[in-house]
Amino acid sequence: MHKSRLGSLVIDCRADDLTDSAGFWAAALGYPPHPDQPDPTYVALTAPDRELRLLLQRVDHDSRVHLDIETDDIAAETARLEGLGARRIGAVKSWVVMEAPSGHRFCVVPPQRPDFAENATEWS
Repeated sequence: MHKSRLGSLVIDCRADDLTDSAGFWAAALGYPPHPDQPDPTYVALTAPDRELRLLLQRVDHDSRVHLDIETDDIAAETARLEGLGARRIGAVKSWVVMEAPSGHRFCVVPPQRPDFAENATEWS
C-alpha cells in the first residue's frame, strides 16, 4: 500500500529570471516568495500549510501550469497512474514526469507538505 495526493500547483515560466514572474504571482495571489530560495530554477510562494504548495519553475518550453502529485512510493504511484492510462515521460532528480491520456504533463514527487501522512489517499 502507498499514499498519494495533489501536492503542488507549478507555474512553468519561460523566462531567464523568475523575479518578475514571482512578483506578479505573489501580488496576484497574496502569497509572498519564500525567503529561502536556494535554486534559481524555482521560486516557492508562501501559502498556508493546509493549502496547495505553489511553485514557479523556470523552463525552456512554453509557459504553462502543471500539477505535482506527491506520494510516499514513487514506483507504486507511477504504476497506478500508468494503469489508469498515463505514460511515463522520464525521471528528473527525485521525481517522475508523466503525461495524462489528455496530453497534460504532471509530476509524481516525494511528499512536499508536512500533513501528507494524515491527509493523503491510501491505495492498495
